[in-house]
Amino acid sequence: MSTPALRDATLDDKYTKTQGPVLISGPQAIVRLMLLQREVDRRAGLNTAGYVSGYRGSPVGGIDLAMWEAKTQLDASQIVFAPGVNEDLAATAVWGTQQLRSMKENTVDGVFALWYGKGPGVDRAGDPLKHGNYAGTNAQGGVLAVFGDDHPGKSSTIAHHSEQAMAAHGMPILYPSNVNEFVEYGLLGYALSRYSGCWVGFKVVNETIEQTATVDIDLDALHFERPPTGDLPPEGIHWRGSFAPMVDEMILKRTKLPLARKFARANGIDRLAFGPAQARFGLVTAGKAYQDTMQALNTLGLDAARAQALGIAVYKVGMIWPLEPEGITAFAAGKQELMFVEEKNPFVESQSAALLYNLPARPRITGKSDETGLPLLPSDALLEPIEVALAIAQRLQANGIWDEALAERVSATRSYRGALLAVVSPGAKRLPFYCSGCPHNTSTNFPQGSVAISGIGCHGMAVWAKPGTLLGTQMGGEGVNWVGLHRFTKTKHVFQNLGDGTYFHSGLLAIRQAIASGANITYKILFNDAVAMTGGQPVDGMVTPAMIAQQVAHEGVKKIVLVSDDPSRHGAGLPAGVAVLHRDEMDRIQRELRDIPGCTVLIYEQTCASEKRRRRKRGEFADPPKRMFINPDVCEGCGDCSTQSGCVSIEPLETELGRKRQINQSNCNKDYSCVKGFCPSFVTVYDAPPKKRKAALDSDAVFDALPVPAVAGATGSAPYGLMIAGIGGTGVITVGAVLAMAAHLEGRAASAYDMTGLSQKNGAVYSHLKLADSSAELHSQRLGLGEASLVLAFDMVAALGDESYRAMGAQTRFLGNDRVQPTAALNFNPDDKVDTALLVRKVREKLAADQSDWVDATGMALALMGDTIASNMLLVGVAAQKGWLPVSVAAIERAIELNAVQVPFNLRAFRLGRLWVHDRARVAAMLQDAGATPAPSAPVAPLSLDALIEDRRARLVAYQDAAYAQRFTDFMARVTQAERALGDAARDMPLSSAVARGLYKLMAYKDEYEVARLYSDPAFMQRLSAQFEGAPRLAFNLAPPLLAKRDPVTGLLKKGEYGPWMLTAMGWVAKLKFLRGGALDVFGKTEERRMERALIGEYQALVEQLLTGLSAAQLPAAVALAASVDQIRGYGHVKHASVDKVKQGWAQGLAQRSSQPQMQTIQIRRAA
Repeated sequence: MSTPALRDATLDDKYTKTQGPVLISGPQAIVRLMLLQREVDRRAGLNTAGYVSGYRGSPVGGIDLAMWEAKTQLDASQIVFAPGVNEDLAATAVWGTQQLRSMKENTVDGVFALWYGKGPGVDRAGDPLKHGNYAGTNAQGGVLAVFGDDHPGKSSTIAHHSEQAMAAHGMPILYPSNVNEFVEYGLLGYALSRYSGCWVGFKVVNETIEQTATVDIDLDALHFERPPTGDLPPEGIHWRGSFAPMVDEMILKRTKLPLARKFARANGIDRLAFGPAQARFGLVTAGKAYQDTMQALNTLGLDAARAQALGIAVYKVGMIWPLEPEGITAFAAGKQELMFVEEKNPFVESQSAALLYNLPARPRITGKSDETGLPLLPSDALLEPIEVALAIAQRLQANGIWDEALAERVSATRSYRGALLAVVSPGAKRLPFYCSGCPHNTSTNFPQGSVAISGIGCHGMAVWAKPGTLLGTQMGGEGVNWVGLHRFTKTKHVFQNLGDGTYFHSGLLAIRQAIASGANITYKILFNDAVAMTGGQPVDGMVTPAMIAQQVAHEGVKKIVLVSDDPSRHGAGLPAGVAVLHRDEMDRIQRELRDIPGCTVLIYEQTCASEKRRRRKRGEFADPPKRMFINPDVCEGCGDCSTQSGCVSIEPLETELGRKRQINQSNCNKDYSCVKGFCPSFVTVYDAPPKKRKAALDSDAVFDALPVPAVAGATGSAPYGLMIAGIGGTGVITVGAVLAMAAHLEGRAASAYDMTGLSQKNGAVYSHLKLADSSAELHSQRLGLGEASLVLAFDMVAALGDESYRAMGAQTRFLGNDRVQPTAALNFNPDDKVDTALLVRKVREKLAADQSDWVDATGMALALMGDTIASNMLLVGVAAQKGWLPVSVAAIERAIELNAVQVPFNLRAFRLGRLWVHDRARVAAMLQDAGATPAPSAPVAPLSLDALIEDRRARLVAYQDAAYAQRFTDFMARVTQAERALGDAARDMPLSSAVARGLYKLMAYKDEYEVARLYSDPAFMQRLSAQFEGAPRLAFNLAPPLLAKRDPVTGLLKKGEYGPWMLTAMGWVAKLKFLRGGALDVFGKTEERRMERALIGEYQALVEQLLTGLSAAQLPAAVALAASVDQIRGYGHVKHASVDKVKQGWAQGLAQRSSQPQMQTIQIRRAA
């Protein structure tokens, strides 16, 4: 099979090429726009400079990252990037760049400036935006105001569509429909700004700014008309530095905005984009909705020829305010109806209606509603191309534009839509959650009986991560809602979460307001040294814990306390009287602060976990030689470690004795909060790094005979839709970029829309990838209902989420990684399990048998590559070799090389996936040789009843002695005899199995002797040696009742760290197990031990009651009661709480049983 020639491309093309196609993302296109504007000016003989300022936030959270990455190119072009402290101050700084005329001895002719901010930032910055626009721009400068609207509110506190606000500021607004138009519209915007003296709004949404696409650059072809301005006011239209508010408004409305319309008309910003000018039916649309409209027409089978025949045209509005009147009036001429397709509120529609109202012959106008007022398109939800198609079809039929082919297409579309919507069902969710070792997990804890309020960014996740936390306010208003509320409630105090980035942005003003009000509030200011939610950017200025303490002290707070994971870092520069304590004191400190009248501040210092990991890789952050290890034999699976830490590195480990916990050492960020779980299973491992699993695959020779696979999707066909679904932070976006680059290298067009935002924090992340022969074939950025050709399920939970599942149609192929990572729900429910079999069934119910396949990509990557990070690229290799990808192997491998990240490793992973398809038997043999093991969360095969009883008997002999084990077997004999009497109804002996597991669990209660025995077992050191290098120094985290102190606040035993000598001591204690339960058992006299011994008899009594009159009808309830003892877990107060809960269940179950009529079971045997 011939491989297409690959074009010569580099990653720098997006910033350096002046002609030809480049692959570029939305934020990168903003950078390229600035570079091109400088080049345009240079060619025009102007010595200009650029200035960029704003404040990050989804969907414009990537602009500052792109600016920093392009610092070398920006510096070379005299472009300054200076992110703002907040949006309004950034806008004010941009305003200042246009005041060049007020200074002498200027170094440049003008400054072209760019402001950026998300929707709430537009609201906040309204004052300087309006002032700057009214004041005007420099004639050789210009301002572009990029505002990012999160239409669905997926990563915001509120859904936004900010064009109304920008129009209220009198600012012309451009709205590009995709990343292809960013550069063109941006250069148009600067030309318009200079020509009219206006600031120019530049609307972007998730689908455009987060898109990566093939863009054709042709700087030589760019030319913008400057129509004659006519007579201008004596003051001019540009910045003049005089105070005349009324004159400013008059100039804006009478001159500048009319000039903007004139410029738009001269440059064809609004244009006939599709169909004949004399059509009977016209569609008017803009921005993202234009792409949805073109996709909708494609769905209806309305290509250019059909549109010509039926009389359908599309008018694309590029400047959505103020609407250029001549163009829309000309387009409306002769039309029966204009249908406006806009996302969110009507905007162009309202302007058009006003412009066309007085025409003697005007078309009917529809959009959000039809001519009778019935809803047509939603104003409160995202537009879906298939819904737009059906709405267009409705209006076409109403206008008599109809034929048999269109009727058939509409009928098929309605049926297809109904079938797709019917199969979407709820299931496991991959919700965003804090990173492993995230300081928010501890800082957002609050004392029982208190009230806490969430904040912005990662603090917002506290609403679901910390049950009982209340929803917060807008950024900068933290705690001020309590200022108004506190006078009208008996609640005396609240805790308000606040990040250092928000504090620096505007949070100090909120604290000032709270102090002035006299409200009782404690601000918990987390100093994590990064703006974590949007990518780990630094705070935009100098701020330290000491500076924060000094500032709030001078504001007049009543008390300040600083807690840290390392208090030794602090002290210098703090105000007098500020205590510096370990974060372990936080609960006590919070209880003290809540009782102090007025405003108090708790500064919590701990570096962002993700940033800490990045800095450690660069050698810029201390990496302590200390790790935690869980002894699974001692672990009870209670989940208290997850409750205390909220850490996603604590994962389930399925064993014959039930679910335990283990620490994923590869993603552990060394927070150590997990050790607070009240459990003796935690071992501190010093001076021994985790073993790096040696890759079993150490040669590429096994790939030599790999055949070149077929390529999916013949050229000339419809765009190939690829849905990539995975977990935030695991490389989902990277794979999308690699495949997009592969298509680009083959001379094809690509569009990748990455849905990240809040979800990048362990949530479900999606990349909507579309590949086609030309950009003209690519419309809507998102894959619509049933449009996916292939789903690459790096994570099955994400892939079966609505965003991905809805894109699956009859033609879709599905490739999944069947080793599923636990969800964050495990932190709240220790028994939470992802039902992988259910996920597989959902796929198989929807797709034909030969259209889906599953690979244990994680297990294969770990066993053969030595690292699970290889799993995604391995899965790409599987898809390529199966012929399910529309790009060649050569293009993918070249794209991996261009990505320049772990190139040999990723190439090998890609080829391993291909080998798995070509020769599964060979890969299976390689896995066997490498000693591959099943996933820790994989269920353990159940033992037969006889094997189960024997297993537990042998364990009890080791636990105590043979006589003790005989008590177990004697009781089980009575249970099995009673259950067998039920005959076929109890064929699988479920009650006996449940009792065997439950009785053993209670008889083998983990007292000091048993914990010591389990640590003395050689299996413990064998497990340690399997995970860590060398000879580690060990410490044990215990709370021995005879040695441990109690917390003065909670009254609970406090754990302490005991050195290596404890292992020797436990060896001696283990030998004293013969004292268990006797007069000399010093440990057995505690309340907990007495409870545990009593539970054995209580459970046996319960079972005896269940066996009395046992019938087939009662069997399920009896099994449930007998099995409920599995919920008795943990140690100390954790175990006491679980026992109380289980006993309540016993009482309720027995009460229900006694209220049911007794039935006698009669078994009829056939005569011999």
